[in-house]
Order: sequence, then C-alpha cells, then structure tokens
Amino acid sequence: MKTLRLLVRGRVQGVGFRPFLVRLAEESGVSGQARNVPEGVEILVSGPPGALSDFLRELLARRPPLSRIRALSVRALPPQSFSGFAIADSTSGPPSTLVPPDVATCAACLSEVRDPSDRRFGYPFTNCTDCGPRYTVIEALPYDRARTSMREFPMCPDCLREYRNPRSRRFHAEPNACPRCGPGLWICDRRGTRIPVRNLWEFVVRTLREGAIWAIKGLGGFHLVCDAENERVVRLLRRRKRRPTKPFAVMVRDLETAGGIAELSPAETEVLSSPEAPIVLARKARPFPLAEAVAPGLEWVGIMLPYTPLHHLLLSAWPGKALVMTSGNLSEEPLCFENDEALRRLSELADFFLFHDRRIVNPVDDSVVRFCDSRRILIRRARGFVPEPLELPRERTGLLGVGALLKNTFTLTRGGEAFPGPHLGDLEALATLELLRRTLSRYQALLSVEPEVLISDLHPDYLSSRFAEDTASRKGLALLKLQHHAAHAYAALGGRAGGKALALVLDGAGLGADGTIWGGEILFLEGQRYRRVGGISPFPLPGGEAAEREPWRVALALLSGIFGPGEAVRRLRALAPDLPMEAVELVALQTERGLNTPLTSSAGRLFEAAAVLLGLGLRNGYEGELALRLEGLASEIPEEESGGSVSPDTENGRIRGTALIEAVLRDLEAGVPRNLIAFRFHRRLAAALLETVNTWVERLGVREVALSGGCFQNALLLKMVAEGLEARGLEPIFSESVPPNDGGISYGQVVWASLVQAFQGLGP
Repeated sequence: MKTLRLLVRGRVQGVGFRPFLVRLAEESGVSGQARNVPEGVEILVSGPPGALSDFLRELLARRPPLSRIRALSVRALPPQSFSGFAIADSTSGPPSTLVPPDVATCAACLSEVRDPSDRRFGYPFTNCTDCGPRYTVIEALPYDRARTSMREFPMCPDCLREYRNPRSRRFHAEPNACPRCGPGLWICDRRGTRIPVRNLWEFVVRTLREGAIWAIKGLGGFHLVCDAENERVVRLLRRRKRRPTKPFAVMVRDLETAGGIAELSPAETEVLSSPEAPIVLARKARPFPLAEAVAPGLEWVGIMLPYTPLHHLLLSAWPGKALVMTSGNLSEEPLCFENDEALRRLSELADFFLFHDRRIVNPVDDSVVRFCDSRRILIRRARGFVPEPLELPRERTGLLGVGALLKNTFTLTRGGEAFPGPHLGDLEALATLELLRRTLSRYQALLSVEPEVLISDLHPDYLSSRFAEDTASRKGLALLKLQHHAAHAYAALGGRAGGKALALVLDGAGLGADGTIWGGEILFLEGQRYRRVGGISPFPLPGGEAAEREPWRVALALLSGIFGPGEAVRRLRALAPDLPMEAVELVALQTERGLNTPLTSSAGRLFEAAAVLLGLGLRNGYEGELALRLEGLASEIPEEESGGSVSPDTENGRIRGTALIEAVLRDLEAGVPRNLIAFRFHRRLAAALLETVNTWVERLGVREVALSGGCFQNALLLKMVAEGLEARGLEPIFSESVPPNDGGISYGQVVWASLVQAFQGLGP
C-alpha cells in the first residue's frame, strides 16, 4: 500500500471536481480524501501501486468537462489508512485557484425542468455541478456555498441528500436548490407593486404579445425584453432606451428557430449551443422575419439561445420566433443588476418587472462573438469567459491595466496569468467608473492580489487614465503609460510577446506618441520596445470628436484634399443633398484654415468616409455604424465574382487614404455597382497593408504579424489580410481570446508591463 498527496491547480473548484474524485476512487479501488484549498484541490489517496496509477491516469483523462488542470504535483507520504473516500472541509488562506465562469444549463438539468413528474419541473434555478451560476454568485474562495449568495437559501432535506450523495451529479453542487428551498420569482409593475397571478409565464407572454416591455432579472443582470417581430414595440424600446440605431440582440428557443432567422455556419451553430452560450453575430436570413428595427441597416443580427432555466421557460412559452433581449440599462449607463436599482433606473423603460431573490454578487453582461470562416472574433468578453485568465509572457503579480475609454475593461495579474475583468461599457459616466471600482475590488479579493504597478493609456482625459493617476498618487504606486495602438498590438501577441513582430493596428482613434490622433498603424515590436514604422498617411479630421459622430466631415476633408474646397462642397452636396449648405461650407472653411482640424491616420474614419460616399449614411448612431454598413455592402459580393488585381495605394511606405477615396469616386462615375465598390475598397486597403508589410519584414527580420484594433472586427478585412500574409509565408497572429477592439487594451497594457525590466523611479 502507498499514500500520495496530489495538488491539482487550475479551474478545479465549482466544476464538480471533488464529486468526480469520489466516484473515480470507488472505481479505482483506492481510499482517501479531497478538499478545496487556496491553491486548488488537495487529494490524499492510498492504495496498491497499480490502483494509484489507474487513478492518476483516469483523473487526467476523464476530468469534469468544465474543469481545466494547469498543474498537478505528486508527493509520496508515509502510508495512511482511510475508510473509503471522503470530501473533507475546505481550508482558507490566500487563494491561487481559478474562479469558474458561469455556464449554460446542461441537458440533464433541462430535462428535469421539462419533466412534469420531476420535483424541479418548471423550476427556473435548476443547476448541478456541470452547469449554472458560478462567478456571478461567488463572494470568496475556496468555493463553498457559505462563500456564495446561495448561503441565504438553506437546503431542504431532499437537496441536502443530493448534495451529500457521491453518486448524484449534485454532490457538492454549491448553488443546488429546488422550489421548496431555493430562490423564487415574482412580478411587479413599474411602480414596484407586486402583481398576483395564477400562471406567471402566461401573464408574461400575454403582456409581451400585447406590446409590453419587460425588465427581466437573469444570471448576471437585467435584460429589457419585448416581441422581436413587433416593429412598433421595438421602436418604442429604442426611444425609451435612447438607442436610435445600435442593434438589439434577440433570443430564440432552439437552433432550428435560429436557422430561420440567420444563415448559420457550422462554427456559429457550435458556439451558440456551447457552455459559454454567447450572442453570435450571424448573417440575417432573407427575407428577415423579425422587425427591421432589431438591427436596422445591417446584414447581421445578434442571436443567442436560452442559457438559464428561466430563459428556457420563457422561450418555451413564447409562441413567436424571437424576443429582443438587450442589456437592462439606459444607453451609455452600466448594466442594472440589483432589484431596487432596476426599479429606480428602468421604471421609465419597462412596463413590468420579473424579479428573483438570488443576489447577483458579480454582475456580468452577455458575451458577443462573430466568425471569420472558422476564426472566432471576440467582440465582447463577458459571461461565460470571465474570469478565465490569459497568458503573460513573463510572470508578474500586481500589474493593473485600466484600459481605455470605450468598451472599458481592467486586467489584474497574478504570477504568469492575466485576469481581464468583464466588459464594463464606455467609461464616460461616473456610474461606470463606480462599477469599475467595485468590480476591481471584487477581483482583488478573489485573486488575493493588490495592485503594485498601474498602466494607463497616454490620453490624459480618459476617466481610466485619471483613475490610474489618482490611485497611484494616493497609494504611492508606480504608474506606466502605454500608447493606445501599442497596447492593441501586445494584446494580440499575448503570451507570445517578447520577441520580434510587426503589428497592423487599425481602429478609430487613439492618442499617438507624437500628440496626433493615430488609427492606422504598422508597429515594430521587440520586447518592451516598440516603434511606428508605417501606416496610413495623415488626413484632416474637421471638428475632432465631432467627425467621429458625423463622418460626412471626414468625407468632405478628403474630397478637399483631392479637388480643393469648392469642388469638394459641390460633390458632397450632390451625394448628400439633405446636408445643410451652411454646415458644409463652414466645415470646408474650417478644414481649409486648419481650425480645430487635427490630423489623423485613422482607418476607421476612412471606412466611414467611403460609406458616406456610397450613400450608406452621414452620421454614426453608435461607434463604427457606417463602417459596419460598408462591410455588409461589400459582403454581398460572391467569392467567385470578387477576383481581379488591384494596385496598392502606397507611397514611401505609407498608405494613401486619398487614393482609396479617389478609387471609390472613379468607380462611382463609371457606374460600378455599389456593393462591388465597397468590396474593392476593402481589397485595396488590404493590398496596401500587405505591400507595406513586405517592405519591412525582410529589413527587420520578422515572420510574425499581429492583427488588432477595432477594424479587425470586420471579418472581410481580417480574411483578406490574414490570407494575404499566409500567401507570403508570414504568420498572422490574431487572438481569439481577447477582443481586437478597446476591450482588449487593458490586457495589452499588462502584457507589455510584464516585459518592462524594472519599475524603480516610475512612481508618481
């Protein structure tokens, strides 16, 4: 007989790991115990050498599906005798294990919810060790019920019996509950008055069909919900939410229904029904069976499947095709997740409220993904993905990247791992800043890490930059600043950063190292050092930030650079006769005299200017709207009709934005179809990027090219550039684990900071 001590590190708490060990020990004929410890799961196991070998082999081969083993250490102990195999009490201390993310309802739990003979029939909080809430209910580690918001619901005898039964899939399932002992639902009107109903779901469905808007509390916060086929009510929700054009996500009951709303690829189908269950941006089916106001002017719709029993029950009762399921907030505000807060903030938006009393400890929004063929583009990293860690190139504990202004996240490091926080939203309001403080405090407690070095964007007016400066000053911490597009580049490289690489970073805008507005950059990275070696030639940005909201200003400035101000005004007026003449002439004069007209190299502004010239709109209702419409128009071109070569629009290693616009104008005058013009715009930009890269790879001795920035959310551009690099024998590096948009900035900040040799003298 031998006795071993095993220490399993990784995502091994809250995923059914200890119950799995009990069953495995019984099969293998060994005895011992397992318990949660701060580092992970500690196992003491005794038995014959052959049985111990079987136990170890099967532990690695058959681990629970939601677990992730990062390290396993084995040490021999003096032989000990155990009676069977038991789960021992957890020990506390500074944690180094991983917090599991929330995952979608498993098939076994869903079967119980749908079975009239089961005691959990129709119960909206059914879960087991393979599914259900995790991050959203955890207060502290080790992961035990007493350290979650479920401690407020003592288990009934039946649930306790399951919890203690090694053969039950609810053995030590910490959020375990049933209708007798667990959380419950109730409904209220917008004044907070409870509405007694005989059949809750019947009332919800009837009022939704009559055109009501509901605020429904889910897993990580509230959704605003309405009938996705009712054009009038979807437009009403837009007015109330102050979200005129930004698309709404929809939820459907199953994959078959989803296939009638969107053209789903195999990759999209797979991720829709994955444990992460994100929103998937997929091409609309034509004719589109939902209200056009769901995703106005776009070729794509954001679609998701039910991921909790509550959502399954709602969609099972819903007779229509889909429900709008959008974040429960007023536009630009953070997500609501507390009952009282929701009544206070959403009473002007929703007619009715569906509440429950399971407290949300850590709010989290829905994740969003799309695909470029089989390559995943993560648009928003939230539910199902957080707080899963990412790699660092070098071990550094206590680095805190505070992100940028838009799509803000933070990232905190521990050892060789970086822990990006959930998507918080645009950091333009104090309420969002307060959510950042709260969520960061929770991360610090869960990871048992205090920030030692802060990293912010160069832009001094970002609330994130001010937060970093204030925190560093108050606590006497080192503060580093990293240029916006360099942070994008390091985020794409992730754990591979440290060697030589080129980076193509294309986005809307970020403060450059020279004080101008960058946005279309080719960077050379070597360790912690980076420099700008090429990119898009600067062009005027009349009105600065006003041009981001009104891209017709950029179109006018580019036309002025080609034809002069007078002809530019005439051409723009011909393309957009609804624009007031006075405004156009004023911006033309502003551009000519250089008044509040900074220079920019923004790729995003070029996309929007091309969209203006092709008649896709004059203003952005949300960030990148016209660029998204341009991609949609270009994507109408079948692959077999998209051939032909183009001349790269470059000069002295820089990409000429005016040449790209001139090509659009030539095609318009020649009567080329608009969708083909949009496609050629993408192809010309990709060709110019590839030619510029070619001039540097041999000179600098690099073979890796990182792709990042918000423009690489564009699947068509990503495909063109990535395939072009591969055809040249280069390796495109595009991270599928972090958003290419500003949601990835904080991760890039800590990746870079982990490479910085010393922080001495960098304090405030």
